Order: sequence, then structure tokens, then C-alpha cells
Amino acid sequence: MNNFSIAIHGGAGTLVKGLMTPELEAEYKAALQNALTQGYAVLEKGASALDAVEVAVRLLEDSTLFNAGKGSVFTAEGTHEMDAAIMNGENLKAGAVSLITGIKNPVSLARDIMDKSYHVFLAGEGAMQFAKSSGYTIESPDYFYDEVRYKQWQGIKDSDNFQLDHSVKKDGKFGTVGAVACDQKGNIAAATSTGGMTNKKWGRVGDSPMIGAGTYANNNTCAVSCTGSGEYFIRGVVAYDVSCLMEHKGMSVEEASNEVINNRILKIQGDGGLIAIDTKGNIAMPFNTEGMYRACKTSNGKEVIAIYKEN
Repeated sequence: MNNFSIAIHGGAGTLVKGLMTPELEAEYKAALQNALTQGYAVLEKGASALDAVEVAVRLLEDSTLFNAGKGSVFTAEGTHEMDAAIMNGENLKAGAVSLITGIKNPVSLARDIMDKSYHVFLAGEGAMQFAKSSGYTIESPDYFYDEVRYKQWQGIKDSDNFQLDHSVKKDGKFGTVGAVACDQKGNIAAATSTGGMTNKKWGRVGDSPMIGAGTYANNNTCAVSCTGSGEYFIRGVVAYDVSCLMEHKGMSVEEASNEVINNRILKIQGDGGLIAIDTKGNIAMPFNTEGMYRACKTSNGKEVIAIYKEN
């Protein structure tokens, strides 16, 4: 039996220890623990890495603490536009969705696009038509309303400013969520979900749903889920870049992940982090910000739940 493991993230950014209350920190860690435990349980039962990452990301989408699903930020129009992607490293199949509203778990819609359509990426009204034809319930805006998110938006509403969720310096909520996993058969998968950036306009799409930029999985190398300044992660094709360094330079998943986050993406002023896993269950979780909500659990007994650099 192959070593199996899972890693999850809930965003990276200016997570200054002194700005977070012990109570809020405990809430974040509890939410990470819940997603980690349930995602790991899927692997423990012998199910696929694909199922595990979907389960873990769904749980993070259901929490208002993270900028995905229920906790998604407000756009300039006062709506919620969500993006997600999922990829299977075994066969390079992928599903992605962008600019959707009212969908409780965008990651599951991305999975259905992969499994039930001929396509990889659906967006906007077409994606909503696919969701309705697939039996999805369209939630009311009230489901996605969160007071902290609303206050974030009010602070910059009617301006040309936008706010990357992970770079908020005051007491706020953080980001994009994701998961990577390696199952007992040695197959790997990745999934990422986000509500984007506060006050975003013009149908802006970040890296999260873009295969190769924010999400990627290939059994020959690794599975990756990113979080950070999306525009830079798109330009750096970050998720695929990690895979590419492993394939063509012979780097380990840890070496490749560190090279991309702490060197290559910094050269173009990108900040954030990623989680990555290889087919042996080895995990990397580098970030170049002050913190990243992250957790991992392996079949050889390692378990980590951390927020700050010193963890």
C-alpha cells in the first residue's frame, strides 16, 4: 500500500499574530482540523484522492471564515462571483468553473463539469445553465451574506480600489481554499475554490480556476493548489511551474515548490503560497507572506495545523 496523505490551505497573507484574537485563531484551526480530518478519512477508507480533495474543499467552502463558497467576498456590484477547479493526476482530467453565483459548493460543480461534460472550463451564464440542468439548488444572496465581508466591501465601495483578501492588514478574513491528496493507489489530485477579490469589476478571474496557474495535478510529478496574488500566479503559471521543475530539472516536490514561491514568483512581485504533494505522499507548503492557513496529515503519523511562519 502506498503512503497516503492530504494537505489543505485556507489562504496566505498578512496574518500578523498580534492582530488575531485567540478565539478567532481557535476557530480557524478548528475549521482546518475538520476539513483535514474528514478529507483524510476518505483516503483511509481507500477512496480516491479526487474524492478526498472535493470533501475537504467543500467543508472549507461551507465555513464563513474563508473566501470561498459561503464566505465569498463582495464584488463591486454587491454580488458574489465564485471560481473553482479540480484536477485528477491519474488521467489529467480537469473541471473548472468561474463567475458563478448562488452555488453553495463550486468545487462540486467543477467536479461535475469534469465528470459529466465534454468540457474543462465553464463560466458565467453558461456555467449557471449547466448547474441548473445538473440539479443544483441556487441559493439566495442571504446564504452568502457575512457581516465582516460586507464591511470590507463598504470600505472601498464606489471606488476604483479592489482588495486582495489575503492582504488585509486589519482584522479580516482570508482566502482562497484548496486541497491536494495522494491516495493508497498512489494517485494524486488537487482542488481550489475562491470568491476572488473584494470590489472586483468586469468579470475579473484569478488563478484559482485556471488549470496550470492555480490548480494542477499530474501523477508524473505533483498536485498543486495555490493561494495569493492571482494576477501574478497566472503570469507565472505557478502550479504547472512546480510540476515542470520536477519533470525537467529532477527536483523534489519540496525543492520545486520552494523555488517557485521563494524565488521565481517573487521576481515578478507575486506573493502568496501553495500546497503540493507527490505520488509518494510527500508534502510541501511554502509561502512568502507572513502566514498561510495550512494543515496536512500523512499515513506515517505526521499531522500539522499551522498559521504563522514560526509554525
